Amino acid sequence: MSLVSTPAVVLRTYRYSETSKIVRLATRDYGVQSAIAKGVLRPRSPFGAALETLSEGVAQLYHKETRELQTLAAFDVVQLRRDLADDLGRFAGAAALSEVMLKMAPPAPLPAAYQAFLQGLDALVRAEPGQADAAAVRWLWLLVGVLGFAPQLETCVRDGNAVSGTVAFSVAEGGVLCAKCAGLQPPTKLPPQAYRDLVALNDEQAELPALDAAHAAAHRRLIARFVRHHLDEAGGNGREPKSTAIDIWERRAWGLGS
Repeated sequence: MSLVSTPAVVLRTYRYSETSKIVRLATRDYGVQSAIAKGVLRPRSPFGAALETLSEGVAQLYHKETRELQTLAAFDVVQLRRDLADDLGRFAGAAALSEVMLKMAPPAPLPAAYQAFLQGLDALVRAEPGQADAAAVRWLWLLVGVLGFAPQLETCVRDGNAVSGTVAFSVAEGGVLCAKCAGLQPPTKLPPQAYRDLVALNDEQAELPALDAAHAAAHRRLIARFVRHHLDEAGGNGREPKSTAIDIWERRAWGLGS
């Protein structure tokens, strides 16, 4: 076992004992890791408030590759991103990103996924009023893409033919279908503007589409279905329950009944 240091973000914490917590970390150099933070619940813990959800910092871990549970020696905070908590929509989007990272990223180095995750959190902090949903949708697509599940959007996923007009999208097959392959009862239908928006949402360099409430809800449903399908297909990581934060974000469940 060696003491290692790596940039990290706190994804989730669980109480382990009267004084300790289990911390799930997204790390740049070791992927998603579980670690025990001993004594974190004591009044004079050296961790202080460092282990808040979505806190970014530098984690020091006593790490051994053959162990599923590492030991967290220290966590030096770089930023807390508490601004996300000022808006439920932004926070729900950030929680959805965290859940994708937690359940789909491997316990192995994947710096590109870690960077995409950070960029998504920062994009949510910067998003203009009314653009939090679009920002979250974009970075969910980009994150799943880096994790190996990028959708095929330019040509038909079955036969490679061009698509036009109203486009069908198959969650199960991972991309768009031409009219011939879609058949008479196609899966999700994307009108021309919705398709153009989906292409733009998957392009970090494109202008972020302005989505009204109905179109934002449709795009939330699509990426949520896509994530759930691939989580079910892969069996998740075997340690977490099925999607929860994605469901809440998709349905904007915090506003139900109000």
